[in-house]
Amino acid sequence: MDPEAFLDIANQVVKLKMFPYFDIAHCALSALSVREDLGPGAQAFSRKHPLSCWLSYMLVVYAGSMLANGFLAEPILAPLKNTPQLVVATLTWYVIFYTPMDIGYKLAKFLPIKVLFSAMKEIYRCKKVHDGVTHAAKLYPNAYLIMIIIGTLKGNGAGFTRLIERLMRGVWTPMAMEFMQPSFYTKASLVASIIFILDKKTELISAPHALVYFGIVIFFVYFKLSSILLGIHDPFIPFENLTCALFFGGIWDSLAKILGRGQQKEGEVKDAKKLN
Repeated sequence: MDPEAFLDIANQVVKLKMFPYFDIAHCALSALSVREDLGPGAQAFSRKHPLSCWLSYMLVVYAGSMLANGFLAEPILAPLKNTPQLVVATLTWYVIFYTPMDIGYKLAKFLPIKVLFSAMKEIYRCKKVHDGVTHAAKLYPNAYLIMIIIGTLKGNGAGFTRLIERLMRGVWTPMAMEFMQPSFYTKASLVASIIFILDKKTELISAPHALVYFGIVIFFVYFKLSSILLGIHDPFIPFENLTCALFFGGIWDSLAKILGRGQQKEGEVKDAKKLN
């Protein structure tokens, strides 16, 4: 592809408006995640506890913005002030949970539609991460850690509020902590935040901002579609295992086990000789 044409596409992606189509994709997948988390009893639960279902769903939809606002000492409920977005989110929830013959849910689960919505949501995620880093940079120009935290929370806030979201539905799962087992989306949002910071605050990345942004969009979309179509869920795991082995005691623990087994075998041999 001609470099100028590629740059032009990148500029168009940067300027994409998220409302309403990308918001609908985000809301539809959020509703699917809530419904699938409810399991086989999702339909019965939604009819018996519609308010609980709606509140937990809205927390998933606005988790990133609410968490980021809370960490930045801004109004937590500020994301709910946009009435058109709120109406779109509520209508999407209603379609997924309450349409006759469950047609809304079946359409959202239909593979081509799910693939399209997933690609759109990853574009939406990139926008949220970028906006989070930019907003934090305006408030704290030299606080890189704060920028990373806010960008990560904006990118995958639902992962960090899963405990509260389930609690709203009467389920207590204290082990569902994103800090203990970070998902791929949290890791990817963290990496994207670092790249945006390097792009904005340093000279290490010489490429135009639009190309950097577009590259992160491609990264998000590629691995999301790989997860759906190929079953590749977390490409960071091999690097994590290597890092843990080298820097967080893994290699020393393995050596200690090997030496311990050797000493144990020597002891067993000596005991056998004494018995003989």
